[in-house]
Amino acid sequence: MFLNRILRAPVAALLVASAAIALPSVALAQASAPAATASAAPAEAAVPAIAAAPVATVAKETVDNPYGLAALWKEGDFVSRGTLIIMIIMSMGSWYIIFTKLFEQSKLMKQAKSIGDSFWKASSMKQAAATLDEKSAFRYIAEQGVKADENHAGSLVEQIDRHTWISMSVDRAVGMINSRMQDGLAFLATVGSTAPFVGLFGTVWGIYHALTAIGISGNASIDKVAGPVGEALIMTAFGLAVAVPAVMGYNWLIRRNKSVMEDVRTFSGDVHNVLLAAKK
Repeated sequence: MFLNRILRAPVAALLVASAAIALPSVALAQASAPAATASAAPAEAAVPAIAAAPVATVAKETVDNPYGLAALWKEGDFVSRGTLIIMIIMSMGSWYIIFTKLFEQSKLMKQAKSIGDSFWKASSMKQAAATLDEKSAFRYIAEQGVKADENHAGSLVEQIDRHTWISMSVDRAVGMINSRMQDGLAFLATVGSTAPFVGLFGTVWGIYHALTAIGISGNASIDKVAGPVGEALIMTAFGLAVAVPAVMGYNWLIRRNKSVMEDVRTFSGDVHNVLLAAKK
């Protein structure tokens, strides 16, 4: 019995010590569980807040182009600026002539349609010419024919037969109208044939100066070469932009002039025949 008591005492002490060690661990585990739950709750509450936050818009960075017409004018020499001014004058002159000739052609077509029965039913060509507008090209032809018919007898031209004299006067009037309708078309033809070469000259001059500046600086990277060369090519594009409307306008006006002059020649032939058929 005494021996059993001696052996039980260390065992009981050992059990008490192990219980004492286990109790703090359990308490620590129980204390950490609410803390973890509490920390999880704010995390879950923060998720909607993050999702609800507006997405910031990324601002696009704009880079100013250092090359273009403004830079070409600012940094160009007198040759580049002079070439650009010449092409601007050529373009303005071309558009002015195109619109002016279109107006003149439309006016002449309207005058041709205004010749009605009142003209051909008049008792004489002089009275018939008075029915037309004072500024009409057709009235000018009729008046020249009447003037040639009246001034044929009793003058130096009497040696020329009446048919030839009246025909010459009427044809001369038609030629003056045709010459008036052709005014400015030579300028369009010149612009259409020379504007591309003027622009090409500006391009060659710009490339020459760009390559010279690159050679002096010693930096031949792509950004140093592509920019100035591309800027110089603007001259070629500008030359084509000037030439294309001039060529198209020239061809269009020439075709319209042929249609208008057909009406004028038809009228002049009728006037010539009426004057020859009239009794003297």
